[in-house]
Amino acid sequence: MGRNPVTWLGSPTFPRAAHTALGDTQLRTNLRKATTTIRAKRAEAVAELPDWERLRKAGQTIKDDVLAHLDTYLVRLEEAVTARGGVVHWARDAEEANRIVLDLVRAKGVDEVVKVKSMVTAEIGLNPYLEAAGVRPVETDLAELIVQLGNDRPSHILVPAIHRNRAEIREIFVRGMSEVPSSDDPRELAEAARKHLRRKFLSAKVAISGANFAVAETGSIVVVESEGNGRMCLTLPETLITVMGIEKLVPTWRDLEVFLQLLPRSSTAERMNPYTSVWSGVTPGDGPDEFHLVLLDNGRTAALADEVGRQALRCIRCSACLNVCPVYERTGGQAYGSVYPGPIGAILTPQLVGDMGDEQAASLPYASSLCGACYEVCPVRIDIPEVLTHLRAQAVRARSKRNPEALAMAGAAWMFRDPQRYETAQRIGALARFFAGGDGRIKRLPWPGSKWTDSRDVPEVPRESFRAWWRRHRG
Repeated sequence: MGRNPVTWLGSPTFPRAAHTALGDTQLRTNLRKATTTIRAKRAEAVAELPDWERLRKAGQTIKDDVLAHLDTYLVRLEEAVTARGGVVHWARDAEEANRIVLDLVRAKGVDEVVKVKSMVTAEIGLNPYLEAAGVRPVETDLAELIVQLGNDRPSHILVPAIHRNRAEIREIFVRGMSEVPSSDDPRELAEAARKHLRRKFLSAKVAISGANFAVAETGSIVVVESEGNGRMCLTLPETLITVMGIEKLVPTWRDLEVFLQLLPRSSTAERMNPYTSVWSGVTPGDGPDEFHLVLLDNGRTAALADEVGRQALRCIRCSACLNVCPVYERTGGQAYGSVYPGPIGAILTPQLVGDMGDEQAASLPYASSLCGACYEVCPVRIDIPEVLTHLRAQAVRARSKRNPEALAMAGAAWMFRDPQRYETAQRIGALARFFAGGDGRIKRLPWPGSKWTDSRDVPEVPRESFRAWWRRHRG
């Protein structure tokens, strides 16, 4: 992991990574099939609700209220969690959050923990951090397990192994598990994973989760999922540690009801999630004996200060924007070099990294055609194209003055400021006509002009400029 684990160490810029991904025909086939299916199902689920647009506006309004009063709601959440027997920890960045979690795990004297699928723990690089300290994290979500056993990187928010087909998954299971599936039939694959994970669930003393939502008024934490593996993690171990981004709050139970309609339809195209787990602190004799909540900033406060960019903090991680994005469908999530792929990753990652001088992060806002499909499906109405163009402007401003483009513009400004320098440049530029072919077009120039002619032709430059012609005829 790099300085900020939200991006992967050594990842190329998006244009370079996308070029490589476009050459992988199997990847493109897998992505096209999966995203087409998810899009169609989501459209059907959304069409069932006549008030869908009102729900979207309600979701937007609630999240904007949370962001405007985040300090108040966070204190209210801490008080409610503490009153119900939980312990709240505050983490400024990824390093601090990882250290808190490791200390809690070590206090229990275990060398293995089970994990609920969590984007935020991936954001802070928790798994490699624990492994380096001698603690093995076991992913229990099926797709996350596939990624982990394959020493792979996730490529989708909702379906991390969307880039893998059934045959590839079976090969990963054969190499990584003692329970070998007899075929690549989905039922066989699921049964093998179920047997593998059951032993982990029954022996685990510590579990780690993320959170979809937290209700400030009651201190309740909410996790929604489709498989039931999360429910096992949240109820069987003695200690539960939840890592949550500070923006995941909703003020009241009534507000939560809005998002429990928006999220399942936008993500899994279901009317409601098969498993919705809610807990408030510790209940003696029911579930874990200890509950720890780690509230993570990691760049969110800085994003909150940006009046345009803060929209990204409304995100409820549904992944609807990925499934409609023509760029994502052709390149896949790994090309983004970030835990958060697709359109939302293109606006969230640069803000969490907090450095538009970072070449890889600064390339992400350009990973879009600005078609607007992402905004149309976003359940909380994040205007992703607006934020993309806003961040592109920041990336341009952040470029070093020694950047070739900046130097070229500075040279042009110097030349345009003086009429004599301008005319001299015109006379020198006219020499380029000697590079023209018989068709009157220049197809190849020496460097730095070759940076232009490598991808386009240049019309032949006239022998005489307009200024010189005017002076000769009218002067």
